[in-house]
Amino acid sequence: MVNIEIAYGTADKQLLQQMQVEEGTTAREAVIRSRIAEEFPDADVHHAPLGIFGKQVKDDTVLRDKDRIEVYRPLLIDPKEARRRRVQEKQNKGRLK
Repeated sequence: MVNIEIAYGTADKQLLQQMQVEEGTTAREAVIRSRIAEEFPDADVHHAPLGIFGKQVKDDTVLRDKDRIEVYRPLLIDPKEARRRRVQEKQNKGRLK
């Protein structure tokens, strides 16, 4: 058996589930078996990108002992666009003074 963790979260709620899976279990198989779909009905456990310790992995990546599988959500806004907006807001605040 292999001991792993599955991590998923939204702005309001996070899940870090410890699991034991059989050797040879893939990242996607573990995510499907986890409680994510129960706790987060909108989560796409069959297609969401996955990572292990911050590095994106393929669905068929075989898990090793103590891996932490992260289920990624789509970005709500492009990071570059978010930065542009923050800079613009700061510039606008400076003009109002």
